[in-house]
Amino acid sequence: MEALLFENAPWRVDAACRTDDASLGEIFFSDELQHISRAKAICAECPVMAQCLEGAIARREPWGVWGGQLFRNGKVLTSKRRRGRPAKVPRPEDEFVQVPVPEHLRERLRSA
Repeated sequence: MEALLFENAPWRVDAACRTDDASLGEIFFSDELQHISRAKAICAECPVMAQCLEGAIARREPWGVWGGQLFRNGKVLTSKRRRGRPAKVPRPEDEFVQVPVPEHLRERLRSA
């Protein structure tokens, strides 16, 4: 039922990630830091970012970038790094983009 509510959400037509060919799906559901950063940057400029994040929290999204936040197993990850041993000096391309959470969703995010 919740999936149907998301599919029919009127705000989706204004989403910055919306494309007719779903070509951005690869970056929004990737484990690559560069893709995640690009997806979060798109979200940061999106006019419906708060509605998207609110829906993702309510649905307990299993994974992907939603509303500027990276979800895994229904929870928001605050950091992510490459597989393997961490580099002694972090690479600039590995910077985890931080997108601010709208004020009214901060409390719900903590409990998600």
